[in-house]
Amino acid sequence: MDPVIVVGAGPVGLALSLALAARGVPSVVLDEGPGTDEPRAARTAVLRPDTAGFVERLGCTTVRDEGARWSGWRSMRRKQETRHVLFAERAEPFAPDGEADPVSPLHMAQHALARGLREAIAALPRPGLVRVVAHSRVDAVEQDADGVTVHTRGPESTWWRGSYLVGCDGARSTVRKLLGVRFPGRTAVERHAVATLRTELPWPGEGLLHRQPPWRGAGEEVTARPLPGGTWRLDWLLPPRGDLVTPDALVARIRETLGGWCGRTPAYDLIDTGVYTLHHRLAKRWRVERAFLAGDAAHLLGALGTQALDEGLRDVDNLAWKLALAWHHGASEALLDSYQDERRTAVAARLRAADQSLPVLRGAGGLRTYLRGGGHDALLTDGHVGHGPLGAPPAYPHSPLAPPYAEGHVAVGTPPGAPVADVRVTAPEDGTTGRLRDRLGRGRLLVVLVAPGTGVWDRRHWMTAGVMPRLAAAVEALPVAGELLVTEAYPGAAAHTVLLVRPDGHLAAAFAGVRPEELREAADAVRGGAPGAVRSDRTAADADAAFSRG
Repeated sequence: MDPVIVVGAGPVGLALSLALAARGVPSVVLDEGPGTDEPRAARTAVLRPDTAGFVERLGCTTVRDEGARWSGWRSMRRKQETRHVLFAERAEPFAPDGEADPVSPLHMAQHALARGLREAIAALPRPGLVRVVAHSRVDAVEQDADGVTVHTRGPESTWWRGSYLVGCDGARSTVRKLLGVRFPGRTAVERHAVATLRTELPWPGEGLLHRQPPWRGAGEEVTARPLPGGTWRLDWLLPPRGDLVTPDALVARIRETLGGWCGRTPAYDLIDTGVYTLHHRLAKRWRVERAFLAGDAAHLLGALGTQALDEGLRDVDNLAWKLALAWHHGASEALLDSYQDERRTAVAARLRAADQSLPVLRGAGGLRTYLRGGGHDALLTDGHVGHGPLGAPPAYPHSPLAPPYAEGHVAVGTPPGAPVADVRVTAPEDGTTGRLRDRLGRGRLLVVLVAPGTGVWDRRHWMTAGVMPRLAAAVEALPVAGELLVTEAYPGAAAHTVLLVRPDGHLAAAFAGVRPEELREAADAVRGGAPGAVRSDRTAADADAAFSRG
């Protein structure tokens, strides 16, 4: 079968090629550029724990070696601290409410992330599974019942044949335009001046959101985010349509801001600067027959601390296992449609939350006058640290892949469609132990049995005792590949609860005990039914309406 054609060699396109390779699917990455990434210290990415873990599972070592994890985050208003969040290295799923620290985001230069993904491609055990072709600008796309044909121009004009096409080619996506997909939204939602510099600030390792700083010329808001090696990224919120920021004006902002925080301007080494404008846009369609859109080609966001690259990587995590299933075994229309249904609806909700919050957080009067005690500051902080509607990982509660109600369904601490808790698990097949989310990325469903005591009993005894033989046979009989795992405990789950987890780590269903027929039906729903099944009736119309109303 022909490879998947990925257009765009930014972090989203490279991550998609690696995610497909992990499932044995070949791809061709068409890179309009020279095959390298220009170092820009002022262009950084903040990855939430779920997306940072996803990228690391792809083999990108720069996430671990060149990223900075924050020890905390401070929010200030004028001279007063309004919130202080402490971060942990990993989540503790069984800590009592309010006692567990949230997991730290990861902050790194975007060119280092892209370089790490390219290095991971070069280190793949099967050379040629991912082919990156530089100087290849797409100018034509044709589709038929069996695949996609793409024409590129560059040093040589070439036609490429693929099974599927994914446009990861950014905000000005050529693929989106060739598919005739509209990209409505809002222009110049926010504008920021940014500087990356090396200096010492009073809170090493912690990020800062400072609203209405008390010194002259500071503007409405400034953030400071630590990077590795004693460097920092500083962002100043600018008026949406103001004067150009000259180099002298930016240096003045840097000196005033550092002096305001430190009492006097400390020594600093200015590394890079820039000005960027944020837009909010959402493509009308994310799938056109065998062609898909992902990342900035499908959506633009970033105001109020939301992270565009995070959402692009979540697109990849959602789409890769579905394309892999289609490539290896064929797929129903419902499965392929579910990418748009799930991801477009989730991003539309994020955009709507940001658009509804902007007048409160940026305007004067109105709701803002009623939000006392830093309530609106807490909302903005949530966007930066990854909580609430502006920052938390999305769930897919109304997914077209959700299994129909069954008598054996039971509620656990994770709602259906939400990301699973990262508990410790044991693989009965070989006795290896690790974290649940570390078992993702292999294209299989995960079936997790909650069995207290298995951590202390000898595996030889519990492998052939109780419900294990019956559950192992049920997993073997699933319509798609599954892996059986065992955990001592799971939040809100009783003993002998069985969890069905999608390949992207979202909970499909939980059952009270071993119910082979219900488990099989749920697994069939997760794959969208048998290949060739009719298109799901669910559409993204509700996402359209939600975004347009925002």
